[in-house]
Amino acid sequence: MSEVIDDDSTTVDGSDQGGADRTLRLMAVHAHPDDESSKGAATMAKYVADGVEVLVVTCTGGERGDILNPAMDRPEIKADIGKVREAEMARAREILGVDQRWLGFVDSGFPEGDPLPPLPDGCFALEPLEAATEPLVRAVREFRPHVMLTYDEKGGYPHPDHVKCHEVSVEAFDAAGDPDRYPGTGDPWQPLKLYYHMTFNKERILALHTAMESAGLESPYKDWLAGFEEKKENRANWDVTTRVPCADHFETRDRALLSHATQIDPNGFWFTVPMDVQREAWPTEDYHLARSLVDTELPENDLFAGVREKVCM
Repeated sequence: MSEVIDDDSTTVDGSDQGGADRTLRLMAVHAHPDDESSKGAATMAKYVADGVEVLVVTCTGGERGDILNPAMDRPEIKADIGKVREAEMARAREILGVDQRWLGFVDSGFPEGDPLPPLPDGCFALEPLEAATEPLVRAVREFRPHVMLTYDEKGGYPHPDHVKCHEVSVEAFDAAGDPDRYPGTGDPWQPLKLYYHMTFNKERILALHTAMESAGLESPYKDWLAGFEEKKENRANWDVTTRVPCADHFETRDRALLSHATQIDPNGFWFTVPMDVQREAWPTEDYHLARSLVDTELPENDLFAGVREKVCM
């Protein structure tokens, strides 16, 4: 790619030529409000504490999400679930210390049944790829992230909005630096690295399960591990390349999760493993490096490995 210098002397490939802008920036692209708190939240809190600018991009409003916390299962909440989830997202982003941007698409819902019902007209998953990607390219060109986070091609789990989120994230990563693509969405900017969340990798789940049993506690992962092979068609087969130490921010992650009160039961699955067990058994959040335009050595412990040398030196 040829280098193009913009007005503040930063190249479109994310490097810094004139020293005017050495702030590292991270963008996390998610399908629904609450996804940012269940995947990579402690990582984001860590980088915010380190002085990195972090932007969460939320593709949909979660309007078709079920109420998963019995205490919130009330008619008035169901009637205005989109507004409720918007307010929950506002609390979560404040707790995490991140900025956040809505792309404005409509939740597709999670189709269930045999055969599966058709997706609703006008939903995010049915949007043409370019129409769904254009606002994300605009966000990339405005925020200018060096690193992007998203889901793998299976969405982490097979929700149609998660799969679509993967598709638009990859398209935006590949297109945002090309001045001939998505005209009218701002000056080109090329992120340097793209990662997939690996939150529920088997090694982590097995470590937590073993730690719980060793502590004489009932593991919430027994059934999950028993059905792991049966559900392998729903998972992408990527290796973990990058483990970010962020145990000091697990409590912040949990507070952000709890702010999504319609989605998270405080007495449920997410909070079964004691904090000291989590920190001892698995003190990282995990990722797969899917794209890199900088030199880096695997395995990594920093999403900005190879980027710091390019931007900050």
